[in-house]
Amino acid sequence: SHNLPMTKVNRNLGQKIRKLRKDRGLTQEELAFQSRIDYSYLNQIENGKRNPTIEIIVKIARVLKTSSENLLSF
Repeated sequence: SHNLPMTKVNRNLGQKIRKLRKDRGLTQEELAFQSRIDYSYLNQIENGKRNPTIEIIVKIARVLKTSSENLLSF
């Protein structure tokens, strides 16, 4: 995974967030609100179109009751 291009990293991260969000029974709106991030920004993260900061990843991980390490392991 060390050689993955950022577009692939972003896509993998987005897919992982979406899966965990759905596993937790949350909508994008609910996850965005609870993470205190903009809904459209979360939508772009889930679709692999954004490169979120560590701070954003940590906020999302907290709401999903997981670690940022888990979100970034794929």
